[in-house]
Amino acid sequence: MAKTRPGKRDLEFYTIRGTNKVVRAGDSVLMRSSENEKNPYVARVENIEADVKGNVKVKVRWYYRPEESMGGRRQFHGIKELFLSDHFDIQSAHTIEDKCIVHSFKNYTKLEDVGPEDYFCRFEYKAATGGFTPDRVAVYCKCEMPYNPDDLMVQCEACKDWYHPTCLNMTTEQAKQLDSFTCSDCSSEDVKRPPNRNSASSLVNGKVKGEHKRQKR
Repeated sequence: MAKTRPGKRDLEFYTIRGTNKVVRAGDSVLMRSSENEKNPYVARVENIEADVKGNVKVKVRWYYRPEESMGGRRQFHGIKELFLSDHFDIQSAHTIEDKCIVHSFKNYTKLEDVGPEDYFCRFEYKAATGGFTPDRVAVYCKCEMPYNPDDLMVQCEACKDWYHPTCLNMTTEQAKQLDSFTCSDCSSEDVKRPPNRNSASSLVNGKVKGEHKRQKR
């Protein structure tokens, strides 16, 4: 826990104004933007403290949305994706609007339903340099792009790689109607494979089921 500053005292929790929702250190929250038309900021609460006048402040570590980073939003970034930055700040607790949940990437892809409060994070972000950790992630499909959990993908029964329908010149609806799928690389091989007892191709929309991964260079 952060060291309490002179004239301050640590608080175990803070109740969001007008609600019965309790915020503690480690929780993720939505914080009011100074520009009303903007989406609320997302932050992780590191510490809560009050001064002698009862004013409550929170030390936060900001999450950045992809469009707020130096590289901007890219094709593989999910709608609910966030980057955990190294940018810390002290804010009034009164700017907290609500609590939210920032899942790990793996846990997010397992959600049956994604609610307004659900986000995910797979990268840490250095605000000053624009660098990411990790700097390499698994890539899929002909386009060799990291996985976007908002996109439907179809799995090749032979090589177990995943493909975007658009990269296969088919629509999402056509992909959903497939009984089986073998990619062009595997179809062209002369090696005969034993028949696959599972005739239906695996489809993914928000969940990664494949184990075959390549590392982006």
